[in-house]
Amino acid sequence: MAKAKQIKNSQGFDKYVRWFWILFSAGIAFIVIIFALASWGFFGEMPDHTVLENPKTNLATEIISSDGKTLGKFYFNDNRTPVGYEDLSQNLVNALIATEDERFFDHSGIDARGTLRAVVKLGSGGGASTISQQLAKQLFHGEGSTNIVERMLQKVKEWIIAIRLERQYTKEEIIAQYFNIYDFGNNADGIRSASRIYFGKEPIDLNVNESAILAGMLNNSSLYNPRRNPKGVTNRRNLVLRKMVRNEYINQGVCDSLLVEPLDINYNPESHREGVATYFRAYLNGFMKDWIKNNPKPDGTKYNLYNDGLKIYTTIDSRMQQYAEDAVQQHMPRLQAEFDNQNTPKRNPTTPFSELDNSEIDALMNRSMKQSERWRKMKYDLHKSDEEIKASFYIPTQLSVFSWKGDIDTIMKPIDSMRYTKRFLHPGMMSMDPQTGHVKAWVGGMNYRNFQYDHVKTGKRQVGSTFKPFVYAAAIDQLHLSPCDVLPRSQITIEAYKYGNPESWSPKNDDGDYGGSMTLKEALANSVNTVTARIMDKVGPQTVVDLVKKLGVESDVLPVPSIALGTADLSVYEMVGAYSAFANKGVYTKPVMVTSIVDKNDMVLYQFTPETHDVLSEETAYATVKLMEGVTQFGSGARLRTSGAETYRADYREVITGYPYQFTNPIAGKTGTTQNQSDGWFMGMVPNLVTGVWVGAEDRSVHFGNITYGQGAAMALPIWAIYMRSCYTDKDLNISMDDFDIPLELTIKVDCSDATLDDNDKKKIKEDIPDDLDF
Repeated sequence: MAKAKQIKNSQGFDKYVRWFWILFSAGIAFIVIIFALASWGFFGEMPDHTVLENPKTNLATEIISSDGKTLGKFYFNDNRTPVGYEDLSQNLVNALIATEDERFFDHSGIDARGTLRAVVKLGSGGGASTISQQLAKQLFHGEGSTNIVERMLQKVKEWIIAIRLERQYTKEEIIAQYFNIYDFGNNADGIRSASRIYFGKEPIDLNVNESAILAGMLNNSSLYNPRRNPKGVTNRRNLVLRKMVRNEYINQGVCDSLLVEPLDINYNPESHREGVATYFRAYLNGFMKDWIKNNPKPDGTKYNLYNDGLKIYTTIDSRMQQYAEDAVQQHMPRLQAEFDNQNTPKRNPTTPFSELDNSEIDALMNRSMKQSERWRKMKYDLHKSDEEIKASFYIPTQLSVFSWKGDIDTIMKPIDSMRYTKRFLHPGMMSMDPQTGHVKAWVGGMNYRNFQYDHVKTGKRQVGSTFKPFVYAAAIDQLHLSPCDVLPRSQITIEAYKYGNPESWSPKNDDGDYGGSMTLKEALANSVNTVTARIMDKVGPQTVVDLVKKLGVESDVLPVPSIALGTADLSVYEMVGAYSAFANKGVYTKPVMVTSIVDKNDMVLYQFTPETHDVLSEETAYATVKLMEGVTQFGSGARLRTSGAETYRADYREVITGYPYQFTNPIAGKTGTTQNQSDGWFMGMVPNLVTGVWVGAEDRSVHFGNITYGQGAAMALPIWAIYMRSCYTDKDLNISMDDFDIPLELTIKVDCSDATLDDNDKKKIKEDIPDDLDF
């Protein structure tokens, strides 16, 4: 009886064992079938080996300087530039592995121990996703589904893809891909953008603290955002550091010292309106769109500027660009402060405008209103009537307006904000190597976020006396005149219709003096209008126009006598290109901004070809340079060399102009000031660098009331001086301090030290340079 009962119990237990193994086998079979079906694409398309080799990610177009630095990027949603494993700091790799996948180098995509732990503890002991699985998730479906069944199927697909990734790539390649694909927030797509945006450095240079912060953000970059949640990021960083100790990547002493350190975030936003070389990048955007339109891919489709991962190699030198922007940032606030001081409502009731009555100001403001972005949006996006749009300009609203101390949030009528904005003086600056044509610095304005108009290539203004060297060069070239030839200062009248001019033309000298004679060098140095007019009469306006056209000027220049004094509207870009021919021995080299364009695989798509042609003989160019050296030796640009004048010359005050500069090397240059002080120019040259600077307001009726600060020597020259001082301090740039090369055959006299002038002439020429100045 007992034996039968024992047999019966044994049979019952065997039944449970059989059912266990049946269910276990069915479960295994079910899992195998699920994995097989997923692998065959039954639950959705799975990437094949070709997709795994080239996973589809949006890659930003990168703008690279001549010295190998990233100036900026073009992107739409993804600001991503991939890097290789060799470009990652070992600290960063260690922090990632310690935090996300301790056994990364020991498994083949799936961590069995981690998976078993996650199942037993139902996820409370941490997730089991390996770095390979997380990469699969990021690459092929992004955020996990909230539906538990769909999420389980996604997990299955992640496992399969992870195993395939491990077969396709090395461990190092998987780490690099994972860092490249992750979105760190604040436009920081991928590790390169993240390290640049949060710390201002490349990934290879990240220290332990920085690496721990970024590795901690991998858990949830929205939650652990250093800008919004510094406390949470600190706690997460500390957890990463402790895990690095546990995995023996750092010792406890290093960990303890870092736990008390601040995050030390160095936030450098990367957007189209912020960062370095913003105006140049805006120009480049247009250049690239034109290039893309005319250069399709081999399959006939067009390149996408924002996600095809192009690399644009430019001529801009990141150091010189920064020096140029710094010079603008130093000088312009000081100059603006003086302008504002001279244009208070008490001193100028129509501020910021001069010489305009109320009806003229109303007309100007109405034109500006219709040209504004606000008008365009309301007219074409909101389809408002002109009356409704105009009325909106007189309704107070919340606005942000520019100031040199930072943008101001205020409530103001849009019409008042427009008038407020018109008071600001703007700069334009370009610097170029005359031999290669490579543009080294491009500053199109003072703040791209608030003022998008480019004053290098787009903006054109009267050039004033900076046009005079073209007149002198034409005379030297055509008439073989010498800088030492002497001409009278007396008044000259060019009769009507002699050169197509409808009226007779009788220019006046700024100082009102018409007595005596002077050399051409002294006349140019002191910008004597009557001498320039006399030279113009000798060569004729058409000869001068033909010359400037050969020097790359594309703007219209009327062949009339008055162009001798700079009535033509030209751009900084044109002026720098034209002047460069003088420094380049008479050879014009078209300015170059882009040297090459390559695709994401570094295949060259575009290579620039230099465009050059002879314009002047070498000795004519040299003689013109020697003429312009007089400007900085004893003329309107002599302040570049002197010291001490600030004690009796208001326009030399250090607090406004940054004087003294105390250059001692050869410099050829020319200042320019237009009618009513609306525009201030300075063109400066050394043998291997030509730089042009313009300063003025948006409207020509906004200007200084007198010549003290309303001249090129006070408005524009200080920017050149501050910039060049920085360039010379940086010895790696090799900016020349030498003399300009003397031609092997020089038949034109350029040494005017023995030119014969009477005492009155000498007195007039040197009247602006006191005897006690220290050269």
